[in-house]
Amino acid sequence: MSYDFYMPARVVGGEGVVTAQSSLLKGFGKKCVIVTGGTGAKKSGALADITAALDKENIQYKIYDKIGENPLVTSCREAGLIAADSGADFLVGIGGGSALDAVKAAAVFAANPSLDAEEVYLMNYENSPLPTVGIGTTSGTGSEISAVSVLTDTKGVKRSIKGDFGYFNLVFADWRYTSSCPMSVTVSTALDAFMHAAEGWLGPKCNEPATAFAAECLPKIYFYLKKFLADGELPDDEGRKVLYHASLSAGFTLNYCGTLFPHPVGYILTEHYGIPHGRACAAFFDRLLEKACEYAPDRADSLISLLGDSKENIITTLRTLADCSDIVISEAQAAELVKRWKSNPRNFDCTPGGYSPEEAAKALVLLSK
Repeated sequence: MSYDFYMPARVVGGEGVVTAQSSLLKGFGKKCVIVTGGTGAKKSGALADITAALDKENIQYKIYDKIGENPLVTSCREAGLIAADSGADFLVGIGGGSALDAVKAAAVFAANPSLDAEEVYLMNYENSPLPTVGIGTTSGTGSEISAVSVLTDTKGVKRSIKGDFGYFNLVFADWRYTSSCPMSVTVSTALDAFMHAAEGWLGPKCNEPATAFAAECLPKIYFYLKKFLADGELPDDEGRKVLYHASLSAGFTLNYCGTLFPHPVGYILTEHYGIPHGRACAAFFDRLLEKACEYAPDRADSLISLLGDSKENIITTLRTLADCSDIVISEAQAAELVKRWKSNPRNFDCTPGGYSPEEAAKALVLLSK
């Protein structure tokens, strides 16, 4: 057995952890910028908790709350420049994947304020990014413990940056901050976490540690996905707790294994049709599982067995919750995307049996069939 498993993010978890462990913030400096969206951090209670903790530790802060869904690289740069101008020593990100991904990029710009927005994708920075602290408020993205930041570039295309700089120096993990998520966000982020673990499970890099993390979380997430479909009700406190910690386990698998073709193809549904990321990826789970059944049957069979349901029921559950059947994409529209995928085929090549850009184009066209 041979593997290389490196995940240096420090995760401190528990109810009330921000208040209880506020002294950990002192090690990062005396000034910070909080990067978040407009409402989620406030509704969750996380913003109030972290500002109180910063006040307690005599750390000055400014708040940048202009991060939207699928964060713009220009917004990340704006936040970074505010941090640079104010002499911030570190940054705090609060929110779902958008805010957490954004603060990683903002930390790059804060330390390298002369960078243009698009230059962040070069991942060759003169100065190391500022330290970052993350506080998640959704159960799905895995950004808390992954080294990836997915940003929307100046042309409206989702692209990622990745490196050791992408790991948070500290994560406060408190499931209670997810309790304010509405049903739509709860379902989409659960689908996102499921796809992280399922794509990792079916991919070529899923060794023993990654498999262990995926095996721990997949049955739990799938249980609640079926429950959402059956009764349409938000999870209770126990469900919120289970889903949040399951999303972190899925994030470990994601960080080590990477993703397969559903992610880059799903980006199209998000960029052009506003479909939330988790739903957009899950819309192609059926095609991924069919590929795996043909080219990685042992892994596919073990995934189905782990979920404790029939292949048909699993596919129906994911497809129904993804709810992308009303998206209509013409063959001509889909064909325009082939060149984009051919320029970066890694996710396609890692899919069991391979998945060509032409197959992906066909899958988009067939969404509404």
